[in-house]
Amino acid sequence: MSNSDNVVGAVLLAAGRSERFGPENKLLAAIDGRPVVRRAARTLLAASLDDRIAVVGHDAAAVGKALPEGFTIRYNDRYREGQHTSVRAGTAVARKAGWDGALFALGDMPAVDPTTVDALLKSFAEGTGSVVVPTESGSRGNPVLFGASHFDALAEVTGDRGGRALIAACPGVVRVPVDDTGIHRDVDRPEDLNSVRE
Repeated sequence: MSNSDNVVGAVLLAAGRSERFGPENKLLAAIDGRPVVRRAARTLLAASLDDRIAVVGHDAAAVGKALPEGFTIRYNDRYREGQHTSVRAGTAVARKAGWDGALFALGDMPAVDPTTVDALLKSFAEGTGSVVVPTESGSRGNPVLFGASHFDALAEVTGDRGGRALIAACPGVVRVPVDDTGIHRDVDRPEDLNSVRE
């Protein structure tokens, strides 16, 4: 059943310590003059989302300053415990705001195309499933859209696998094929910056 009245917001996870990157925060590393996290955020601004929040933690002030306008900033004071605490913080905001779905995006993935996000939103609005994931060349990537029916489970996730275990266990996952290699390309190490340049 289609529901074009769904309210879907985005949660940009941008609280991590980027320990594998070295002394610099990878989210603040520049690609063609713009920080990685700003590029990731601009994808969400260009998509047809109803709301957008960013969960920050490590280097919170600098990361917040690097974000474009259009995001509500939520500070996660437990970010040192792992990504799951940011998922929980974002889920709490989504639930309080009454969203019908929450799209979780990663701050270290600056090459995702906005059309990919819109494809996930379209699939969710058509009622095809309660979890919607993009795939490219048959392989699942990010971001991932969770319907509100999963908010309780997301609020209980543990470990840095975030919602991946939930996706694996959920029978209602819809895979949306997209022509976007950006769904696989994240920045973990300095050499990764070259692979995500436009």
